[in-house]
Amino acid sequence: MATVIPFKAIRPERDKVHLVASRSVDGYNTSELKDKLAGNPYSFLHVINPDFEDGVKTKPGSRERLYKIKKRFKSFINEHVFLRDEKPCYYLYRQVKQGNTYIGIIGCTSIDDYINGTIKIHEQTLTQREEKLKDYLEVCEFNAEPVLFCYPNDSEIDALCQNVLTYYPDYDFTTTDKVRHSVWVINKSKSIKLLQEQFAKIPAIYIADGHHRSASSSLLGRLRRSQQKNYTGREAYNYYLGVFFPENQLRIYDYNRIVKDLGAISITRLLAQVKENFVVTAIEASVFKPRQKHELSMYAEGRWYALKAKEGVYKSDDPVGSLDASILTDYILSPILGIHDLKIDKRIGFISGIKGPEALKATVDDGKAEVAFGLYPVTMEHLKWIADTNNSMPPKSTWVEPKMRSGLLIYSLED
Repeated sequence: MATVIPFKAIRPERDKVHLVASRSVDGYNTSELKDKLAGNPYSFLHVINPDFEDGVKTKPGSRERLYKIKKRFKSFINEHVFLRDEKPCYYLYRQVKQGNTYIGIIGCTSIDDYINGTIKIHEQTLTQREEKLKDYLEVCEFNAEPVLFCYPNDSEIDALCQNVLTYYPDYDFTTTDKVRHSVWVINKSKSIKLLQEQFAKIPAIYIADGHHRSASSSLLGRLRRSQQKNYTGREAYNYYLGVFFPENQLRIYDYNRIVKDLGAISITRLLAQVKENFVVTAIEASVFKPRQKHELSMYAEGRWYALKAKEGVYKSDDPVGSLDASILTDYILSPILGIHDLKIDKRIGFISGIKGPEALKATVDDGKAEVAFGLYPVTMEHLKWIADTNNSMPPKSTWVEPKMRSGLLIYSLED
């Protein structure tokens, strides 16, 4: 059964929250990052990029850099940029983006749930990145961005959330990307008890986004347990930060592919070989998206095509092989274009479906790619099928919304 517990959040003062909370640092290019740091002294980006303040360059991921991050975080606390809740609480989070509303609970989950499989995964992690994030947690000792989880819809939790929404939020702000963020602190004993008991009835929860953060938290916890033989299981390192959405509150978008270089093969030859396993239809439209599972879109030389996988190309009872991302790789990218490993081949690129087919078209029209492929979004049922059968998806198979801000609610590992 799932463990989701309240915690004492370190969080921005109300008048600074809109200045503190930031996108993940990976979401900014170099120029944007510099502008954000120069124009906003309260941005959480200053914690993650402490070199900006003193101008002394340190190597990313080095112990020197990590200790500077921790020191900068402490200074934010000492300067009253952050406050600390006095008792463990849950936090209701609501995001409104592009007409979609997402409502979830922020709390902490147990590394034991990750170890014993109560937390289900659908993506394999890279050992090097796990170790890097573990080192970060070991030195910095805080979670600043929650792992995104989903759980089966629960009427009791839904009812509590709807009641909390009737009150004025503790935070309510809109960021420059036109996304509205609202947070309610759930500190009533009755509500805390209900949430903890309801989550404990749920047999499994699923990682929607944050596999490496989960794996690194587990690594750190096991390391510290080995160093502290008399651990109780209640130490802070036994838990990590998560935001928990019911299945009907998440939206899974497609994650599409662009091929930057076709080598010696022409589009005409590519289409001829694609027709061996797909029914190819030219589409007379300015933009086009796949309309159903096992239909791909392709854009090249100013034209869209629908590629419908023929019967027998995939096995419907194979959770991985029947993914459209797998079908694209197995029957087009690998055998025709020679792109076998999507993790390392520099000819392949990825564009999230939230940007729409227009982004695929523009990338090709601008000469940044020779061909683009669009996928039909993976369903929640298929994601769970992958996880429940202990399988993993190909890289970049899903783009899950909502995306959380860093520095909004922080879990300390120092307790």
